[in-house]
Amino acid sequence: MTEQPPAAPRGAPPHAESLPLTITRHGSVAVVHIDHAPVNALSRGVRQGLLDAVRGLEADASVSALVLSGGPGRFIAGADLKEMALPPDEPFLPEVVGAIDACSKPVVAALDGAALGGGCEIALACDLRIGSAKALVGLTETRLGIIPGAGGTQRLVRLVGVAQAIALVCEGRVLKAGEALALGLLDAVVEGDLLAEAIARAPTVAKRR
Repeated sequence: MTEQPPAAPRGAPPHAESLPLTITRHGSVAVVHIDHAPVNALSRGVRQGLLDAVRGLEADASVSALVLSGGPGRFIAGADLKEMALPPDEPFLPEVVGAIDACSKPVVAALDGAALGGGCEIALACDLRIGSAKALVGLTETRLGIIPGAGGTQRLVRLVGVAQAIALVCEGRVLKAGEALALGLLDAVVEGDLLAEAIARAPTVAKRR
């Protein structure tokens, strides 16, 4: 595999390069690296960056598959609480999740840490979810008194059934990697280099609706 310097996806707006993510290429696989310390919270910049990246890479004929990575020890830990007291700002999370779900190319989520709340909803919209032993998964919005609003309730039901989904959402449970694998929220738990495994699997992943 060869890696090229980070670059904005073709077709993305000029401001995409200043957003808190980068894109590297490994052959025909594009890796979207989210880098918004400390936990990759879903700030407006992260939402915009993901939306631009997915749309731009889908339009790039040289890209066969996408991998979403939060970097070592991370994925996306949920909403940016600092923005919750501010007026809503586009793009909204359902639009970002919808773009991932509608992407004609396979999208793989590589979870090396927390995928909670909106981060879990983003992972659920991907075609394959693989994690390390450090992965944590859960729709935790109810802990803040709100309901998952970016498709997580529907996608969770399709994966684990109504009864399990109700319990997971109402309790705001956080599942460790082994529990998430057993319930079907993760497709695999990987020992070793998680990102390399995600890149290797990405071209062979089938689209799931």
